[in-house]
Amino acid sequence: MTPHFVSLMTHPDRAWVDIRNEEQANSSHYLGHLFLLALIPAICLFVGTTITGWTLVENETVRLDSSSALQLSVLLYLSSLFGVFLMGAFVRWMTRTFDARPTLNQCIGFVAYMVTPLFLAGLAALYPSRWLAVIVLPIAAAYSAYLLFIGLPKFMRIPREKGMLFSASVLGVGILMLVHTLVSMILFWMLMLQPTYERTAPDQAYPTVQERPNEVPKGL
Repeated sequence: MTPHFVSLMTHPDRAWVDIRNEEQANSSHYLGHLFLLALIPAICLFVGTTITGWTLVENETVRLDSSSALQLSVLLYLSSLFGVFLMGAFVRWMTRTFDARPTLNQCIGFVAYMVTPLFLAGLAALYPSRWLAVIVLPIAAAYSAYLLFIGLPKFMRIPREKGMLFSASVLGVGILMLVHTLVSMILFWMLMLQPTYERTAPDQAYPTVQERPNEVPKGL
């Protein structure tokens, strides 16, 4: 059987029907998918920030020490799980308006599968780059929104017209929650845990470019 994270990317219509049937038989079926895929961005972020590093100025590479990178990765993992569970609760609350009666577990499972592209986009963290993030994250977010709009009516078994309005409501709250969760996580990490950065430059005698003495022109 094709894993759901693959079928969601290749045959999303069929995948949502299969997921709904499995969730109806076992409402906790999504947990393995969620816990494993949420590890992708966390592990890739740890590798990218400790080994690959990123560049802010020419010829200078910035990395995190292992402790700071581990703290950031654990926070990202926990924030991802928290966001999925919270969105699932919101979806469950919204179902009252649209004559759907899924369980809370089924709603959380729907969100867990819906954000699959965002979890897979975490592979980009292996090479920390703002330009790569600008390209990859909007594509992943757009495909997650696509999965939401085509999957919610099938998963909740409601008319397509109601499904569109329901999906738009979930999308709006999801964007706000995503931004709020990530910003809160970063601020907590920076202000409370005080990360340690490691900078490497061509002149290793000075850890940063700013600390190097100005060169005096020859002949003066």
